[in-house]
Amino acid sequence: MKVPDTLLLTPSPWRDPADVFLAVARQHHDVFWLDAGPGAAQGWSWIGWGSADDPTVVHAAGCVGGVPAGTPAPFAGGWVGWIGYEPGAAAAGAPVHPADPGIPQQLWLAVRGLVAFDHATGRMWSGGAVDPAAPAPAPPEPDPRTRTARGRNTPDEYAGLIEDCRAAIRAGDAYQLCLTTRFTVDGDVDPVAAYLALRAASAAHHGGIIRSGSVALLSSSPERFLEVHGTTVQTHPIKGTRRRGADAASDAALAAELAADPKERAENVMIVDLMRNDLSRVCVPATVRVDRLLEVESYPSVHQLVSAVAGTLPAHTTVGELLTGAFPAGSMTGAPKLSAMTILHRLEAAPRGVYAGCFGWIGATGGLDLAMVIRSIVTHPGGAYVGAGGGITWRSVAAAEVAEVGLKARAPLAALGAEVPAGW
Repeated sequence: MKVPDTLLLTPSPWRDPADVFLAVARQHHDVFWLDAGPGAAQGWSWIGWGSADDPTVVHAAGCVGGVPAGTPAPFAGGWVGWIGYEPGAAAAGAPVHPADPGIPQQLWLAVRGLVAFDHATGRMWSGGAVDPAAPAPAPPEPDPRTRTARGRNTPDEYAGLIEDCRAAIRAGDAYQLCLTTRFTVDGDVDPVAAYLALRAASAAHHGGIIRSGSVALLSSSPERFLEVHGTTVQTHPIKGTRRRGADAASDAALAAELAADPKERAENVMIVDLMRNDLSRVCVPATVRVDRLLEVESYPSVHQLVSAVAGTLPAHTTVGELLTGAFPAGSMTGAPKLSAMTILHRLEAAPRGVYAGCFGWIGATGGLDLAMVIRSIVTHPGGAYVGAGGGITWRSVAAAEVAEVGLKARAPLAALGAEVPAGW
């Protein structure tokens, strides 16, 4: 299959992105909304539809460059989709578990219609086979059912796995391990209704929904994984989490505690070093640098400790070459990466699936913006799942790590009408 065309984007009167998405989702089944969040004052949102494409075509595309001169938006055609954790881990030489049946490990929609929203200027453009003025149906009603979430592990089992991680660190087989688990909810889910609920309760700058066939990914991800503009690639690892406070004073105290915590700072610096190494595998020598280090970013339900690493890519770097060097993200594996993935394969004893992968857009003529699949829901016939985890170091305290997993899973499960199981 050929690379999708770059679409001619023309100005359209501004509309609420939610209304545009509801209209597009009523007309097409394979749809996407890469969402900067309700009330966003900066960044871009992208809404449209497409048709499933061959992942090998996507991986062979060039990632250096961008849209033609005069194109008003940084993305004007190409692909929107995801790649799950297991394909990346397998490509890196790690053992992997069999995939979840019926859920694509990779899914890329070749864009046929696109609406672009520039939140900084309040301007909107559209291109391809899409009607940006189509009337929006009423939003779907929230599911009134109260659902029960089942944990892949009990809190005590997860605490035991934390001690196994610490034993591996003590033995010198790793110095940080991102241990994950999964929460499952039974019963069919309306992905659009669930995404609107997630968006309302836990918005993030890289939220979104991608629906194709009978499967959908819904995300309120706060972590941008890879961003390419021109020849510059940047990654934004997150390590370190605190809940939000009940009032301004306690909220500021929690943010300050996060910024000063020796364990959280060490964990973040470990991943920064790992990402520097990963980018050095694909970047021009001596161009990799740390642009931000240990900065607190705040979201509706959590504070996060965030850094940024960047480098310069050679002129003809492909998407596949970039992913081979940097994916899966070090923030979702630990370090050293291959050893960490091998240990986690044994301890987790089940697939991660789409969780811990990445999603976003890849431009037909270069450029990309991919976020981590965290704080996310995967819906499928008969149910949905939410992955969650945290970075384990020698200084980890099991009770605190268990509580952090519960905090991260709470908002996605609430969007499904479920609570975190007891003990989390």
